[in-house]
Amino acid sequence: MVAYSPLVKYVAGRMASGLPAHVEEADLISYGLVGLISAIERFDLARDIKFETYAITRIKGAIIDELRSIDWVPRSVRARAREIERINSKLEHELQRAPTDEEMASALGISVGEFQDTLLQISNSSVAALDELWTVSDASGDQVSLLDTLQDPGAPDPAYILDATELKDRIADSIARLPEREKLVIALYYYENLTLREIGEVLGVTESRVSQLHTKAVLRLRSRLQNDIVHD
Repeated sequence: MVAYSPLVKYVAGRMASGLPAHVEEADLISYGLVGLISAIERFDLARDIKFETYAITRIKGAIIDELRSIDWVPRSVRARAREIERINSKLEHELQRAPTDEEMASALGISVGEFQDTLLQISNSSVAALDELWTVSDASGDQVSLLDTLQDPGAPDPAYILDATELKDRIADSIARLPEREKLVIALYYYENLTLREIGEVLGVTESRVSQLHTKAVLRLRSRLQNDIVHD
């Protein structure tokens, strides 16, 4: 616990940066410690995976589960996020490209400024973001990370491997079709582990603008993947 506790602080710190001010980082750390304990108890040394990678996923999951149980996100924000996903999917189908802020705002019947303010509201209430795209339901109906579905390398389950590979391919394809700035934000945030403030410095824009770009990218990805599932 002592050796890997810095992982909890690291995850809690990253998640806290995108949450409202009334959500205390200390609370996130306490939620994350539950995930770390679970990771230590459930980790299989025979797996071909680093413990740190596995633990971070469990820590994030524990924090997200606790925040969801509190249910502090206004229904109106959830409804607006679903509406933006629906409109984005509709416009992408019609335009055969990612819609602009102006096109999204027009379809929603609001101004561009109102649309961008809405993105910030959604960003401040979104705790799972892109990580949710990497989860599946187990037999009990609980949400588990794809990392938890990996079998012993000596006896792989073809069904799990196929499902995980297919999902990764879909996400990669969806990311590749994002507008360049949104694609860069996703790469810097999820693959280079930069904070929103650091990404803003790289792009020469404000942290709020980076937050808007991140939220748009996640909503686009969610709508595309949901659309793929419907058509399958």
